Amino acid sequence: MLFSMTGFGKSHLQTDEKEINVEIKSLNSKNHDFKLRLPSSFKEKETEVRRLLIEKLIRGKIDLQIQINDLSGKPSGKINPLVLKKYLEQLREVKPDLDENLAINSIIKLPDVLQIEENHPDEYLWNEIKKSVVDAIEHLIDFRKQEGNSLRKDLENNITTIKKHLDKIIEIDKNRIKEKKSKIHSELEQLKVEIDENRFEQELIYYIEKFDINEEIVRLKNHLDYFLKELHNNKISKGKKLGFISQEIGREINTIGSKANHSEIQRNVVEMKDALEKIKEQVLNVL
Repeated sequence: MLFSMTGFGKSHLQTDEKEINVEIKSLNSKNHDFKLRLPSSFKEKETEVRRLLIEKLIRGKIDLQIQINDLSGKPSGKINPLVLKKYLEQLREVKPDLDENLAINSIIKLPDVLQIEENHPDEYLWNEIKKSVVDAIEHLIDFRKQEGNSLRKDLENNITTIKKHLDKIIEIDKNRIKEKKSKIHSELEQLKVEIDENRFEQELIYYIEKFDINEEIVRLKNHLDYFLKELHNNKISKGKKLGFISQEIGREINTIGSKANHSEIQRNVVEMKDALEKIKEQVLNVL
């Protein structure tokens, strides 16, 4: 099973007096990257929310927003009548024909007129909020799973592409060394020079070994199989490991390209590199 780091989830809960809305989004990131927006009365619960996100979502760039709407109709603060009266008296001194109704609308916004009652976390309400957060996280995980299935198919297709081009290279390589030997012999015959056959064979072996790509082919096959094995294992988080394997795949492809010295092999190497770049981009979004 494969999980993407990209996802979205939301939940809605309504009690007798409150409406709770939770939205959570995630994008790819190497580590934890949180942006949390909690109601001011629940700011002290931020650490608990972070722990919950790390436990459930492992890693990613997480944006969480919790909104609470009050349905009770109760005012959130109280007017201080003494402060309001003082402001009115000062305004009358400046403007005796003051329209008190208009003045009060403005005065209410001045410092200390409206006293906001200090809110302390309501544990019952917090438990309801936490349920909503968990629900939103579960929806996000389902989203990640769906995205992960699409990612897995794309990764498999690109690994298959690399394997197909590797098979073509193996087929080409069967006759490449023979052709190279034959070409060298032919050119020497045209030069009509005497050569030391023993020395010639030694030099030829050294020359051919420099262009031998059998070891790279074997290692590349193993890396491709290892990538698929890790892709289908039961671990939840595997993006970093797949990234490391793709780097090893790249090293072998580059070495084959530099050692092959053959135009048809080079063309297949280019196609393998193209597929590998797609893999590297896709792996960045794997959890």
